[in-house]
Amino acid sequence: MTTSYKYNRLSKEDAVVLLIDHQAGLISLVQDYSPNEFKNNVLALAESAKFFNLPVILTTSFEKGPNGPLVPELKESHPNAPYIARPGQINAWDNEDFVKAVKDTGRKQLVMAGIVTDVCVAFPALSAIEDGYEVFVVVDASGTFNKDVRDAALMRMQAAGVQMMSWFSVASELHRDWRNDIEGLAALLSKYTPNYRSLMTSYFATQK
Repeated sequence: MTTSYKYNRLSKEDAVVLLIDHQAGLISLVQDYSPNEFKNNVLALAESAKFFNLPVILTTSFEKGPNGPLVPELKESHPNAPYIARPGQINAWDNEDFVKAVKDTGRKQLVMAGIVTDVCVAFPALSAIEDGYEVFVVVDASGTFNKDVRDAALMRMQAAGVQMMSWFSVASELHRDWRNDIEGLAALLSKYTPNYRSLMTSYFATQK
């Protein structure tokens, strides 16, 4: 049986990470993950971008209003990343500076995460698909009001061709092969996944 599907893997040379509206006010709306779990996943994605030397773009919406400022850890993690404080556009793709920052990277694989999934992630994801980009939404670093809302948003995006991933799968697909840097990848995964830390502790003990 033949298939027309082509597996386009995430590439360190063609991916850019877009962190959208992870703001102090909006984060209180996230109910589909626990606060600690969600923060862990967002920071894991941010550190994965740093580990693989991916460009990162940070953006906020109406931060002088109730949405609040960007979560400070993201700015601290990527102090030199383009930072687009949108004056009011709900869809980041409606902001010319944001789209220009994406285009300036020259990359076509957009790895997106944000708050809330059904608006701040879905709207630019669908817009970018329309403009010919490959879009990968990091589900566990995006949050919204509840699981039903999340599922509806993911189905909407998937129907348009957006690919759904976890931060763990993003890191694994970019790395390709354990032999590239077993200790580096193990440290990244173990830092944000306690069960994986136990696995690697056991592994390293057998290597001594």
